Amino acid sequence: MSELPVLSWAVNLLLLQGLMGGFDTVWHHELSEDLPHRPGAALELRIHAVRALFYGVLFIGVGHLGFHGAWAYALATLVLVEVALTLWDFVVEDRTRKLPATERVTHSVLAINGGALFGLYGWQLAYWAALPTALTLIDLGWRGWLLTLFGVGVSTSGLRDAFAARRLAREPVAPNPFAGQPFQHVLVSGGTGFIGQALVAQMLEAGHAVTVLTRDPLRAAFSFGGRARCITRLDQLSANEAFDAVINLAGAPVVGPRWSAGRKQQLLGSRVDITRALAEWVARTTYKPAVWVQASAIGVYGVRDPQEALREDSAAGQGFMAELCLRWEAEASIARQPGLRQVVLRLGLVFGPGGALPPLLMPYHFGMGGKLGSGGQVMSWIHRDDVLALIATSLTDPCYEGVYNAVAPETISQAGFASEVGQLLGRPVWLHLPAAPIRALAGEMAELFLDGQRVLPARLTEAGFRFRFPQLREALRNVIGLEASSQDGWSAAIPIAKARNSAP
Repeated sequence: MSELPVLSWAVNLLLLQGLMGGFDTVWHHELSEDLPHRPGAALELRIHAVRALFYGVLFIGVGHLGFHGAWAYALATLVLVEVALTLWDFVVEDRTRKLPATERVTHSVLAINGGALFGLYGWQLAYWAALPTALTLIDLGWRGWLLTLFGVGVSTSGLRDAFAARRLAREPVAPNPFAGQPFQHVLVSGGTGFIGQALVAQMLEAGHAVTVLTRDPLRAAFSFGGRARCITRLDQLSANEAFDAVINLAGAPVVGPRWSAGRKQQLLGSRVDITRALAEWVARTTYKPAVWVQASAIGVYGVRDPQEALREDSAAGQGFMAELCLRWEAEASIARQPGLRQVVLRLGLVFGPGGALPPLLMPYHFGMGGKLGSGGQVMSWIHRDDVLALIATSLTDPCYEGVYNAVAPETISQAGFASEVGQLLGRPVWLHLPAAPIRALAGEMAELFLDGQRVLPARLTEAGFRFRFPQLREALRNVIGLEASSQDGWSAAIPIAKARNSAP
């Protein structure tokens, strides 16, 4: 017999390592932090890719092979290299981003478990090292095959990270709409959100001064490399401090837990309270900003008939989303006074590298995309680059004032969206989820998925605003990465490798 009793314990710990690592990858790297689309994450993704491939070899090898003689030393060397990569990964993570508490705890538990795992398996390797050099088959039963499954999964994840890192490194830089504008000192709330983070980064790159009002100043400081001033309260500002503009993007994501009474209060508070505080600050500050750009949403129109075209002067709707948006805009209107121009952007579903789109696309990557409810609900959307261009225009063009529907000219049904995504990804679109179970699970929040509004950018069209992405297909190609892949010959990620042959 060439196996020690410690091998069984080591295998159990390796299985636990695989489960925790899978959670860390899916929840933190993919969903929470969205590393494959995060600017500046290329090096971290490269390290993850190499570590994942090493773990793939480790999972499959430990599950089926005994490493005798020189093979024991080879595997021990691989483990030592993986430990060194892990330590490097820790350093890179701490330099480039602030890890969420759950990710830091998960990494700590993984490190402890990994130490115990490699210690026990090292004991087995020391025993094998004294035997003649050979690779022998061992039978771990179901555990061996589960380790094989983990090995395939982590290797696939590593390849995805490698392609994502290459795409990030070669991705063409989007035009910076703030470049060339007169210098501005801007106060931004919601600066660490999906839109706000890109906004602040572009303004800093264009040479403007930005102060970010945030609940997490450390995260904001990491996000912007210490270039933005970060405050947690408005009373930290001097009464004599001068800002050229206020951009209010603050608000907790509406997609999340069910809209209970407590959840609704949280969503209202994250918008209304901060907006009220900003309005009160403007009232008492000595030097008034010249412009206030205020975020809102097309939810103000409520659930409407798909055939009804909604302009900025259309009546508000009913329901919680309409109430949320109306109260949000009402608080901002308090700040209006002579000399302060206010622009309210009623945002549609914002597409970009991150935000709401990747979760929407995930089922399609696995061939599980399809129709939600009737599929006839209309999706009014806009690309994030166009949102940023619109904000930049609002800051400098005195003709922009009042409410604007910030949506692309082309609206599409949910079924049409599913068809477009399926064609671009080269995936079948067949699944139909009836409305009843979705409404039962999501409650009132289900209106975000099953109902919609046909919203038109009437005032933007009249003002001559030029959209970079007026049509859905071009916007999706940009976000998915097909434009970059066609330039360098690489697919943006493993799930869309087939799309290059099927996309027009």
